[in-house]
Amino acid sequence: MPRGSSGGRSSYRPSRPAAARSPPPQSVNRAPPPATAQPSSGGSFLGNIGASITEGLAWGTGTAFGHRVVDSVMGPRTFKHETVVSQVPSAANTMTACDIHSKAFQDCVNHFGSDISMCQFYMDMLSECKKNSGSVVAA
Repeated sequence: MPRGSSGGRSSYRPSRPAAARSPPPQSVNRAPPPATAQPSSGGSFLGNIGASITEGLAWGTGTAFGHRVVDSVMGPRTFKHETVVSQVPSAANTMTACDIHSKAFQDCVNHFGSDISMCQFYMDMLSECKKNSGSVVAA
């Protein structure tokens, strides 16, 4: 005889496990649509000038206030005015054309004191200079 039942007991068979459910799709935050350009009324000419003057006064006042704050912390600013006095060359400071040759000759004589023949070149240059400058002045 076939067994048809388990004798009054019901057998519990678990059904297939439920598939893991994924969370519902989240709503995507989208950027708002671009704002439409508002037609500007343009304002009046005098209104624009008044706004510019007001803005300039605000900037000037803010800047002056900022300077005073910095001055109070850092100490007052000081300005030094320097004047440059131009010197007019005096007759004592002016050199003639032959002074360079004269100085070179004097330096040579001081260096080679006992042997003046070593300074013959400088003596010739000085003599030539004096001869040429004398003829220019006379002309």
